[in-house]
Amino acid sequence: MKKIILLLIFVSLETYAQVGGESIYNFLNLTGSARQTALGGKTITLLDDVNQPIWNPSTISQNLDNLISVNYMNYLADLNFASVSFAHMVNRNFGTIHSSLTYLNYGNFISANENGEETGSFKAYDFALSVGYSYNIFKSDIFIGANLKLINSVIENYSSFGVGSDIGFLYFNEYEPYVVTLVVRNIGYQVSTYNEDREKLPLEIALGASYKLENVPITWHFTLDNLQKWNIAKSNPSNASTDINGVVNEEKISFFDNSIRHFSVGAEIFPEGAFNLRLGYNFRRSKELMLVDSRTFAGFTAGFGLKMNKLKFNYAFSKYHPASNSSTFSLQINLN
Repeated sequence: MKKIILLLIFVSLETYAQVGGESIYNFLNLTGSARQTALGGKTITLLDDVNQPIWNPSTISQNLDNLISVNYMNYLADLNFASVSFAHMVNRNFGTIHSSLTYLNYGNFISANENGEETGSFKAYDFALSVGYSYNIFKSDIFIGANLKLINSVIENYSSFGVGSDIGFLYFNEYEPYVVTLVVRNIGYQVSTYNEDREKLPLEIALGASYKLENVPITWHFTLDNLQKWNIAKSNPSNASTDINGVVNEEKISFFDNSIRHFSVGAEIFPEGAFNLRLGYNFRRSKELMLVDSRTFAGFTAGFGLKMNKLKFNYAFSKYHPASNSSTFSLQINLN
């Protein structure tokens, strides 16, 4: 029963985090990269991280050649999320191919019949395989990339299969201090359903940018997400007020309050050093998981990176709730 309750809590959080709460395969919007997580969880402008093409295929380049990364996140309710990413340059004319595996394990559950009698146990998990490629437009600083994803979700004897894709556009010039990108994620179709109801994939459009300061060793990362639907804020029943006549008034969402929920920001200190620090803030997570009259620090993320020859170790800490935090670990290896 405890496992079932935890699963329901997780599913509720995931659907609430998606616009409309009517999509499937929401694990596709979880990040297993410790570096991305530490920068607010939505960063899409990391050019030297082999995990970034999972979210933005236009970042695939020869700089990622023969880099492999293994990632693990201890998510809410002791759920386990793991991913592996690898990139290989076929040749200089063709370019680089990126591939990744992501896996979310919900754990073991006790099954029972309609009378409450235990009949055994079952598992639930989500899995995705992704292959991506990026192309540099001739004589320009614009890159276009795409991912193709095969998706599988299993709950007991029920399973669902889907196909998805991502498309990314990136502007990058090595002599400029900034990077700009636009990504359309999770375009696809649920091929087979759990039952007769076919659901939509968690489509998301995001605009990202980063800027490296000239005289200070800091790189800023900014992201505007969920641009496919601007009104994403919902009134919180806990913030409702009651007037002298006993009439309950729902919380009013201002234009600014709704707009800021699309925004996340991150800062990387000493980004090119052997040791660097990272801080991030996700405004939507902060707004949706806040408690009345209590400071929760929800939406705050932090982490660090340590480079040792051909190894890079990254760690991230994410704050969700006073009773629930998350840690993410990543190890990137240079096989060259």
